[in-house]
Amino acid sequence: MSTPRSGARCWRRGALAALLLIPLASGLIAADAIKLGEVGPLTGKEAAFGQSAHKGILLAIAELNARGGVLGRPLAVVAEDNQSKPGESATASKKLLSRDKVVALLGTGTSSNCLEMAPVAQTARVPLVATTATADEVTANRSYAFRVCFIDPFQGAVLAKFARDTLKAKRVALLTSVSSSYSVGLSKVFREKFAAGGGTIVADQKYSEGDKDFRAQLTAIKAARPDAIATTGFYTEGALICKQARELGLTLPIVAGDGWEAPELIEIGGAAVNGAYYCSHYSSESTAPEVRDFVQRFRAKYRDTPDSMAPLAYDAVMILAAAITKAGTTEGPRLRDALAAIKDHPGVTGRTTIDAERNASKPAVVLAVKNGRSEFFQTIEP
Repeated sequence: MSTPRSGARCWRRGALAALLLIPLASGLIAADAIKLGEVGPLTGKEAAFGQSAHKGILLAIAELNARGGVLGRPLAVVAEDNQSKPGESATASKKLLSRDKVVALLGTGTSSNCLEMAPVAQTARVPLVATTATADEVTANRSYAFRVCFIDPFQGAVLAKFARDTLKAKRVALLTSVSSSYSVGLSKVFREKFAAGGGTIVADQKYSEGDKDFRAQLTAIKAARPDAIATTGFYTEGALICKQARELGLTLPIVAGDGWEAPELIEIGGAAVNGAYYCSHYSSESTAPEVRDFVQRFRAKYRDTPDSMAPLAYDAVMILAAAITKAGTTEGPRLRDALAAIKDHPGVTGRTTIDAERNASKPAVVLAVKNGRSEFFQTIEP
């Protein structure tokens, strides 16, 4: 994924308000529409995730409606912005269910956000489909919680295997955001899998979301002389970690999870991000026909190249539409059963099968940052 031009980024921000008019202006929603509720970070520090996913949702709905909708009715989305703040996702979910009578919830933010949404959906007996929440707990013991992305136990194993086998790292320093359930869970799996493969965690440093100075942790890491750094937080802190690591003379590879999937990673980090690798759900450079076609349609509509948040959200809407069609109704328990029965559903991010724990079995890709852009590096199957 190439870094967007500054003009494209300005268009993206300016267009968000126009995009949101579609779902939020109730007068534009047909009386017989099937309404989906979207909760995500449309503003705030994680806005790159929410805005990208929102575009994917709108594209899917536009295409479905152009084909006649679902069950002979148009689809619509009502979006709520959690502002990248804890506590907002639960409140927004309750509002969508009680006020807007949505038939399903789409959770487009982080694992922490979707962990707030899942119990609300469970109580209401309305399905939640998470698009990018990889924490194992999101779907655990909740029969109405689903996801279309891989989970952290798989992602953590992918990163550990990549560091050990591809980077040939034997000694790794780990940097974890203790205020993020996503980061804590991903680090836990990485730590276990890397050690099980014969590697050593030579430094285990911590920080919190919103921190801007990581020099103390990086100085301790430098003294431990690792072969690579694994950091499991999000793109804003990740970019700053790269900059400060390079300033301290740490030129070693840095690996991260899908929380780095945003153009702002390179916009903030600049050349310091070169030489880093991160896990993702798809690559816009894939030659697969379904990916090429999606990227072309997305670019035509938004004048932007989609990162993985957009196709995951697009696939989530398409899977929901398929489940509604199969169920023949939007009634919660029957829609839940239809989602649980999804097998080998073709999508932009690969074929999706919902397993017994309501998770998606899918491959992961590793992207490398080179010369100021993210490039496809390799695919790792489940």
